[in-house]
Amino acid sequence: MLKNIATGIKAYFGAFGLISKLKLWKYFAIPMVISFVTAILIFTSAYGLSDNIGRFISKIWIWDWGKETFSTISNFIGWLIIIIIGLILFKHIIMALSAPFMSPVSEKIEAHFTGNTSHTHRNTSFAQQLWRGIKVNVRNLLMELLLTIPILLLKFIPIVNIFSTILLFLVQAYYAGFGNMDYALERHFQYKESVQFVRKHRGLAIGNGIVFILCLLVPIIGVIMVLPLSVTAASIQTIETLKLKPITVSEA
Repeated sequence: MLKNIATGIKAYFGAFGLISKLKLWKYFAIPMVISFVTAILIFTSAYGLSDNIGRFISKIWIWDWGKETFSTISNFIGWLIIIIIGLILFKHIIMALSAPFMSPVSEKIEAHFTGNTSHTHRNTSFAQQLWRGIKVNVRNLLMELLLTIPILLLKFIPIVNIFSTILLFLVQAYYAGFGNMDYALERHFQYKESVQFVRKHRGLAIGNGIVFILCLLVPIIGVIMVLPLSVTAASIQTIETLKLKPITVSEA
């Protein structure tokens, strides 16, 4: 697992150079705009909601003693909940809407590494790619929320909340990497087979997603550049894994 996580992270090192070498920047123009606009809409809306959630949580504490301290903690937790849910929504929205633009990118990267320019894999249309992206990311969004909510509840438990933060980060990373890997997997596998493939190589997804999440911490530039770098890195490693260890339908 740790080796695969490191491999997923390492794939980013050559991503920028490969994008320039294969002249892929033009494919990222619309997804970069989608990322920027989505980030503004989500995080400006979320900013005003954090205080409301904090006040709602603080009502749990009915005693006078310690109420001010609990209110401060509640405001922080409210802000944290909004940030986490905002990140979850952001990444799934941009990955779903960008699917038709990212599939050609992963296809060109595959042709570059394999030397095979013939179209021997699944041939899908713009609409099919968009629907696939929506389907995958809605599924991942629901699964991620299902895991995230109980982890957030652990924030109220001292000491345990430290480990819950790490777990929460890894869950976010896994589903971010999942979405990025599926752009390459879409041409080779049906939906269920792709899910199985990512489960078998979850370390690669986590490694890719770790850098994805960290990129979002960089103001403006991170939001704009996160898709080009993460999709390229995921495509490089997914294609390499497909060459070394192909999955069959029976395995799925």
